[in-house]
Amino acid sequence: MKRILILAFSDLNHDARVARQINFLSDKYALTIACFDSPGEWKHEIFPIKRIKPGLFQKAIGSIFLLTGLFESAYKVIYDFPTLRKKLETRTFDLIIANDIESLPLAFKIKKTEKILFDAHEFAPRHFEDKLVWRIFFQRFNKYLCKEYLPLVDQMITVGSGLANEYAAHYPVKPVVVTNANYYAKLAPTLVNEKRIRLIHHGAANPSRQLEIMIEMMNYLDDRFSLDLMLLTPSIANKKTRSYLDSLKDLIKGNPRITIVPPVKSSEVVNFIHPYDMGIFLLPPINFNYANTLPNKLFDFIQARLAIGIGPTPEMASLVNIHHLGVVANDFTPQALAQRINSLTATEISFFKQQADRAALELSAEKNKVILNDLVSNLIK
Repeated sequence: MKRILILAFSDLNHDARVARQINFLSDKYALTIACFDSPGEWKHEIFPIKRIKPGLFQKAIGSIFLLTGLFESAYKVIYDFPTLRKKLETRTFDLIIANDIESLPLAFKIKKTEKILFDAHEFAPRHFEDKLVWRIFFQRFNKYLCKEYLPLVDQMITVGSGLANEYAAHYPVKPVVVTNANYYAKLAPTLVNEKRIRLIHHGAANPSRQLEIMIEMMNYLDDRFSLDLMLLTPSIANKKTRSYLDSLKDLIKGNPRITIVPPVKSSEVVNFIHPYDMGIFLLPPINFNYANTLPNKLFDFIQARLAIGIGPTPEMASLVNIHHLGVVANDFTPQALAQRINSLTATEISFFKQQADRAALELSAEKNKVILNDLVSNLIK
């Protein structure tokens, strides 16, 4: 059986894309996975990546390397994970799948004869371009990694057309689109109570996502509507991000129509949100990746058979409009989305939920499984 190494600098309990990647390939290949954490029920060979919180000296050295353009040295300080590298250097695989630009140099360091498939979850050169600190320290670093390593990969995939086109415009690559679609769920749309319409948003509690906008939106919705927020704070989040969830809890105090509920594993999200009526996501395009996002949650809404309410993010809006899945606001203000949602009747919301049911198979992960397995098979041949 052919062997594949999957590199992911993430917690796979909450990284739905990589978890699906693993499941797509587990039928045909022997998988070795290097990651921060993983579900305990997996039978694959796991190499846990030990995260060591950098000390003041390490941060200072890394910062100096980044500022002075010594990017290979900076990589060794930030991402090299020497213990992991030494273990993997003794192994031979048929293919290495590197998730996100941070894992790609490590893939080439341990590469012998293996082919390399790169999965870009974001457009790395403009990942957090809205943040001054990131632009100062990491933008040139990410551009360097892309320039040095992208021409060397054997195949590349990414999450949507906007990212694929941007990578192709700047680097000698032609990414194949493998969306963040979730697995087909055998669920039926739930009935809509016209007097109690339940909205849900789930995802990371990240300040840059400006979740306050969706909270403010509730001020403009009539009493039929309630909103639940299922928010996750990543374990590697900085102090500002960790405190953001607390600030949101303070913001909703005294509003009985808004509740923050505990997060569940990514594999449990669809069943959890199924009883709701509408999934919402309003994400101002403050950086390139936000402006071109086609996120997991949109496909989760579809598999849960929910109506959808979103801002005018192009690829999301296109999918919602083509399949008649819900409403798209005219802009990214809370008033604009509230206006569209307020105008809906229970009958119209039920129609959108039925449309999600009709589109669920076409917009499921099963289609992506075929795409990825074909790519991998051709690479290994």
